[in-house]
This record gives sequence, C-alpha cells and structure tokens, in this order.
Amino acid sequence: MKHYQEDLIALQCALVRTQQALMASGARTVLVMEGRDGAGKDGSIKRIIEHLSPRNTRVVALPKPSDRETSQWYFQRYAAHLPAAGELVIFNRSWYNRAGVETVMGFSTPAQQAEFLRDAPDFERMLVESGITLVKLWLDISKKEQAERLDARRTDPLKALKVSDLDAVAQKKWKDYSAARDTMLARTHTPLGPWHCVRADHKKPARLAIIRHLIQRVAPAEIAAKVDQPDPEILFAFAPEAITDGRLAP
Repeated sequence: MKHYQEDLIALQCALVRTQQALMASGARTVLVMEGRDGAGKDGSIKRIIEHLSPRNTRVVALPKPSDRETSQWYFQRYAAHLPAAGELVIFNRSWYNRAGVETVMGFSTPAQQAEFLRDAPDFERMLVESGITLVKLWLDISKKEQAERLDARRTDPLKALKVSDLDAVAQKKWKDYSAARDTMLARTHTPLGPWHCVRADHKKPARLAIIRHLIQRVAPAEIAAKVDQPDPEILFAFAPEAITDGRLAP
C-alpha cells in the first residue's frame, strides 16, 4: 500500500487519543481476536498496542488449561482477565477456543461444545450489561494464503516461536475448521455481541481496517468522526449469507 505507514501512524495517534479518553472515563473494553491459523492476529495486535499505555493495555493469550482449570466453570479462567476501569484487554484467541480448535481436534466433548454455543451469548450479554464494551473480530484467509504463511513460519528463524503442532493439521482439516467457523459465527453473533469479519489475505489493509473499526466502536464521537470507516470489502458485519457468497473462504 502506497500510504500504509502514514495511514498507520495517523490511526495509531487516534488510538492514543481514544485510550486517553477511555482512561479518563473509566471505560472497560474487551477485544476478541479470532481467526484462522496464520490469519495475522499477532501482527494486528502488535500495531494496535504499539503506542498504547502498558499499564492500561493487556494482551491475553492463555496456554493449555491446567488440570485444575479444566475442573472449573469453562469461562472462569477468561473472566479472571477481564478489564478494570480504564483498561483495554485483547484476547489473542479467547473462550472461542471451544468452538474452534477444541471442536476440530476433539479436545472437548460434543456435549461441552453444545453447552458452549448455548452459553457464550449469555456470558457476553452479562459482560455488556455490566458496562464492558465488547468487540469481536474474525480474521479470515484463503487456504492458499494460509499454506504460504505457515510455510514461511517454518523457514524464518524470527518466526520460530509462532510454530505449533497444530500448524501441521491446519491445512489437512481446512474443511473441518470452516464448518466450525460457520457454526460458531452463526450461533454466537448477537445484537449485544456481534461478529465482524476481516478478509485478511492482504495484511496491511486488514490491519488498517481493524484499527479503524476499533476506533469507531470505542472512541468518543469527536475522535471517531475524524477516522474513516473501514473498507466494507475488507471488514464487514457477519451475516449468514457471507458463508456462501464468497466473503468467507470455503
């Protein structure tokens, strides 16, 4: 993109002003970042938090649950990381693990997965009704693009920490992940917890669209009014027809 760096800096400045306002008002914000393996969640989060306050911004990327955590209420370990006044918490993968990788890989039972799909909208309703602003993003990429990015991870020593055992099955189970995505989006897209989808084959436009969307959702009106809406060809509100009309990778 010709003006990517200039646009990014301008949006990051708007994010800083937004956080100053949210800290002053005591607002609590949760950003859920979900998506395909290799879809660009880490890179997008890096650009969001680059100039924000470390004291008021937290990125939560939880590891495999311990034996003790598996005995708890499923949402319990996520609830422990919810924001206090003036904080932004970004979940780099979230409670939606149960609807994605756990479903595809069999890490939870069908009964647990059905319970999650029933309970997630109620959990999120409670968050929103408590005063938390909830923003949910699904980053989608094509199968070809995913293959190229996963291959790049394996050959780039700077990306060695991104490589996981699950990368090896992401392509093999592509259709299973698509089916899990479709069910998750359809069952958990609600008026209080809507999903927005990002077509992320091209990283830079996707990052700009994500930051624009975040500002539009959480910034005071006087800040949001000076930021363009995200390109609807890149970021759009989920609708069931997106599953079949080509906007989401089959």
